[in-house]
Amino acid sequence: MGSSISKYLVLFILITLSLSGCEDDQKIGPTNEQVAPKPQLVLKSIPDFSADSAYSYIKKQVDFGPRVPNTDNHVACAKWLEGKLDSYGLKTNVQEASVVAYNGQNLEIFNIMGQYLPENEKRILLCAHWDTRPYADRDSKDLRKPIDGANDGASGVGVLLEIARVLGSTELPPNVGVDIVFFDAEDYGKPEGSMVGNSSNSWCLGSQYWSKNLPIPGYKAEYGILLDMVGAGNAVFPKEGISMYYAPQVVNHVWNIAAAMGHTNYFKPFKGNEITDDHRYLNEIARIPTIDIIHYEMGRNDFGVFHHTHDDNMDVIAKPTLKVVGEVVLQVIYSE
Repeated sequence: MGSSISKYLVLFILITLSLSGCEDDQKIGPTNEQVAPKPQLVLKSIPDFSADSAYSYIKKQVDFGPRVPNTDNHVACAKWLEGKLDSYGLKTNVQEASVVAYNGQNLEIFNIMGQYLPENEKRILLCAHWDTRPYADRDSKDLRKPIDGANDGASGVGVLLEIARVLGSTELPPNVGVDIVFFDAEDYGKPEGSMVGNSSNSWCLGSQYWSKNLPIPGYKAEYGILLDMVGAGNAVFPKEGISMYYAPQVVNHVWNIAAAMGHTNYFKPFKGNEITDDHRYLNEIARIPTIDIIHYEMGRNDFGVFHHTHDDNMDVIAKPTLKVVGEVVLQVIYSE
């Protein structure tokens, strides 16, 4: 009996030592190490973005009247846009071209480009379209008359002009060159219900031409950001589908910055529909990974009740939205 107790006692001691050793091993072993938390996104100091200034640029465009190709309003606005970029110290380049619309009409267009820090090899492309829809084909009145296009066209241009002004006047330049391009003839697509012509690739004629005929030989950008309809009150920007297909890393980077800035009420964390816009051709032809920040209401499957109607006027534009979009884009630039 005493011999059995001794055996059990020895066995108990050995098991205890073994378990104690295992516990010590687990404490120092790799499987029990705590994974370091992912570092939080650090926001950079950025120059002040003036929503009042962006708003005034939108109003100036609208004051020209509808910016439809082959009209005097269109030519006058093109000259003004070029002059503004030049006045802020950007190296300007205007690409003049003739393109054919869905109905066979020749359109004289102007793709307007300004380069900030043109000597910098690393570059970001920012863009918007500046023309307006020649038809109010979603309205109930005056369907064949052109629209003001305050949100659809002028809003993105207004934000980018303010960014150009900010960059041209700052004493704290970013570490990257910035190219701003205003594309023409984006909105000359085949009207809904029209029996004339072919709707295939009838939109975004200016960006299609630019992508096939880069105005700067060998032009490259790290990535691009397109702004389209970014001025309406309570705007919502889902992660647009084509952007997520071609450049998901850029989308997530921009949306993470927006979230860190507290703007998830604008920049929604869910994927949206695929939208044919200028960024499609920058991705597919120019091979520049480009995303689209665009207002789209998923519940209604619509760009807003004012879209392609005469209600797309200055009443739609909200300065808080302009402020959010402008500051997010500036933060992206300065995060490089």
